Amino acid sequence: MDAILTLLTSPAAWAALATLIVMEVVLGIDNLIFISILSNKLPEAQRTRVRRIGISLALILRLALLSTIAWLTQLTQPLFDLGLSMPGEHGETAFDTAFSARDLILIAGGLFLVWKATTEIHHNVDSEASGETLDKKGHVAMTFGAAIVQILLLDMVFSIDSILTAVGMTDHLPVMVVAVIAAVAVMLFAADPLANFINRNPTVVMLALGFLLMIGAVLIADGFGVHVPKGYIYTAMAFSAGVEILNILARRSRGKHRAEPPHVPPRAD
Repeated sequence: MDAILTLLTSPAAWAALATLIVMEVVLGIDNLIFISILSNKLPEAQRTRVRRIGISLALILRLALLSTIAWLTQLTQPLFDLGLSMPGEHGETAFDTAFSARDLILIAGGLFLVWKATTEIHHNVDSEASGETLDKKGHVAMTFGAAIVQILLLDMVFSIDSILTAVGMTDHLPVMVVAVIAAVAVMLFAADPLANFINRNPTVVMLALGFLLMIGAVLIADGFGVHVPKGYIYTAMAFSAGVEILNILARRSRGKHRAEPPHVPPRAD
């Protein structure tokens, strides 16, 4: 109890909490985009339910991993070393040849994201050639169970990355728990509006799939020891999203002008 009171009166703990919440929310964007795209392929009556289940599973996994921090930190210990010499530009090794359990999980998760995003892009470009079952609106159909399994797999990858980031920023477990709960609450609040926005705008679906493709590539690179600064990734995503929003506003403006009847000046008698 005394330790908690000390944290409550510590400016450093509050600063760490605020930083962690922002970081966890930003890291959760990837997870939320994936859940939104998958849930939109289900019947409308099941979409909100699968989003809530998917985000709740993310919270459970994060809290479970926080309770096993000692084991989780061991995931960064090398399991094996390929012993390859890959010289880079300045003579150093281009990427790590020693792989830990975390590296293997990130590589597997990245490959899954790349595969999933690529197949979804293919379905959106040429749904007839994909051979998949389509719903009444021409979207690729998916069962409730399949969506939950895929969300659970990606929750696992994103949760490990999220918690290892939190462990690297603070040593206080209560601060990590509060930050994770706050970030997941934001995800839960934003899930339906984001998914509905993506569903209403087909071009945004392709943009979101492009984001997932890029995130998958970054996860694979991270697994091989090539660390791409997250700030660059999310800045590029924010810029692309801003451009797409401008395109949406421009299309709506053109549609409104087409719908308006032409102005006919009154005839002079």
